[in-house]
Amino acid sequence: MSTLANLGELVVAGNESGVVEAVNAMVADKADPVAIINEGLLSGMNVVGEKFKNGEMFVPEVLMAARAMNAGMAIVKPLIADTDLPTLGTIVIGTVKGDLHDIGKNLVVMMLESAGFKIVDLGVDAKPDDFINAAKENNADIVAMSAMLTTTMTVMEEVINGCKDAGVDACYLVGGAPLTPVFSEKIGATYAAEASQAVETAKQMVTA
Repeated sequence: MSTLANLGELVVAGNESGVVEAVNAMVADKADPVAIINEGLLSGMNVVGEKFKNGEMFVPEVLMAARAMNAGMAIVKPLIADTDLPTLGTIVIGTVKGDLHDIGKNLVVMMLESAGFKIVDLGVDAKPDDFINAAKENNADIVAMSAMLTTTMTVMEEVINGCKDAGVDACYLVGGAPLTPVFSEKIGATYAAEASQAVETAKQMVTA
């Protein structure tokens, strides 16, 4: 029988079929779905996050682990009510309008989820209105934006101003190759240079 520790190891290995098999077996054995998520899938992903931060794992391996975790999540999540899963806060995230880069954003999404945040992922080429509406509907604690092109950086300021005009009370987190801390501060956001820093910054934002 699969154990929660074994499930975590399968996530770290990026073994998607192994994760699906283990989770299905645990569900059949009436294991606690919340424990499967917290002590199996997410604990495995936390190991991945640490290894990535320390340079022991690289982006392709991390994305494989994330796929494996998400395959397990897809089985377990329908079995539990949202209220059963404690969350650090809600984050609306997306790559801004005009920009189709998503590897960095996907990495951040995966690491924020494994840290315990509820994520509303708008994908790529997300318009300011998409961010504003999602932030209002989900009562977002943080609005996070990614841009990899200098031409799309300016959209971030539109999003922040639009959210403020709409009465959204959130913190703003931004990242992407062309951004700088100076630019980010100027538009009223906090800059995260890479995924693990984004997680630490988000945690600070919700506990401040």
